[in-house]
Amino acid sequence: MAKIILGKRPESFRRKVTFPMLEGGDGVILCDFKYRTKKEFGELIDGIAKDAGVAPEADKPLLIAELMDKTVEKNADYLMDVLKGWDVDAELTRDNAAQLANELPGAAVAIMETYRAAVVEGRLGN
Repeated sequence: MAKIILGKRPESFRRKVTFPMLEGGDGVILCDFKYRTKKEFGELIDGIAKDAGVAPEADKPLLIAELMDKTVEKNADYLMDVLKGWDVDAELTRDNAAQLANELPGAAVAIMETYRAAVVEGRLGN
């Protein structure tokens, strides 16, 4: 059994993230996540929530396409904040994170939930 040593934090941790593919079956991405304490994760989420406080202009209707675009962009920002690497056949860049969130939204959501569960609850898998 491993001895617990407080204050000796890892730089990162890995998880296999499984998510449903649109055409059926499961997709799997091995993610190398940045380590954060529970408090640091709260600070990350507070920052995201603060940045998201943008209301639509009163004289301009909110278009669904614009809302989806903003969601993809925010998902890409989040993925870049939590990932150190992944085993996708494309380099981990913001553009590729946005493409993943746009083309495979279930993958982005699964990565975000896996990270949250690991950091906040200490869970190993999804």
